[in-house]
Amino acid sequence: MDILILGGTQWLGRELAREALRRGHDVTCLARGEAGEVAPGSRLVVGDRSQPDAYDAVLDRDWDAVIDVTRQPGFARRAAEALAPLARHWTFISSGNVYARHDEPGADESAELMPHLEADESTPETYGEAKSAIEQAYREAVGDRLLVVRPGLIGGPGDASGRSGYWAARAARDDEPMLVPGIADAAAQLVDVRDLVDWTLDAVERGLAGAFNAVGDRSTFEAFLDASREVAGHDGELVVADPAWLVEHGVAEWSGPDSLPLWIVDPSWRAFQDRSNAAARAEGFTPRPLADTLVDLLAWERAQGLDRPRGAGLSPERERELLAALRAVTASAG
Repeated sequence: MDILILGGTQWLGRELAREALRRGHDVTCLARGEAGEVAPGSRLVVGDRSQPDAYDAVLDRDWDAVIDVTRQPGFARRAAEALAPLARHWTFISSGNVYARHDEPGADESAELMPHLEADESTPETYGEAKSAIEQAYREAVGDRLLVVRPGLIGGPGDASGRSGYWAARAARDDEPMLVPGIADAAAQLVDVRDLVDWTLDAVERGLAGAFNAVGDRSTFEAFLDASREVAGHDGELVVADPAWLVEHGVAEWSGPDSLPLWIVDPSWRAFQDRSNAAARAEGFTPRPLADTLVDLLAWERAQGLDRPRGAGLSPERERELLAALRAVTASAG
């Protein structure tokens, strides 16, 4: 197949290109080329998708498949106008954030979506609305040639965000007491990037259309933490902190610096990591066991350096500071 990836210089796009090349497809990546390198063997066409002439260099042929990973509605609207007539099949990598509600465990693809963002540029606060707008733009442009893939938390080797690997890396770093949020029964759901890529390309090759939650099987935070500790060989003390106390002391949720990853306080988000993947499974999606992902993820984390500054998580110094503050509260209460 002759595949055009709109992007391809960051993690997911590059992995899609790499696997497509391994399968014997020809891959062209249209990107500015500033975020990173394309996968070896793919052709980079330099283009700024914010400009009206961004797609001129790829209008010279029909494409068997186009894959887009953008979060900017303006990019998608211009791509649809320029390329829709040239694409036999179109894939958009959307997000679970596209759903309007996150409090219904096991919700499927029929759940209500966010309103469409009218603006061409999104912000972190309008991410869900932006992805919803892009889905709609492509739905209008390519109709039954469109595959919409809605992953949740993506993890595995190469996760530079630091989210999915934090707990295994923290467990491997040392056996000092580990600070964890008191959310043992909270849902946890991770899709290995390799499973996501494999299934997406399988679907592209088959010409599959429709919207699918490409999410891992439902687990719990406690199970995720236990599996992370097991692969790392951690047998130190776990110190459980009330989520309200963590918020009060400035610990961020979900991701980013000075955070404890993968926890969300707001109860209206309790099912964000608890969506049905039955439709994708019916089309061949087979997520690997969480422990297998964590083994490979920890190996990647070790190669990057367990003591490096992280995109998500607590530094050792910050964790010790919080543990000391928590113990002081416990001692005064006793």
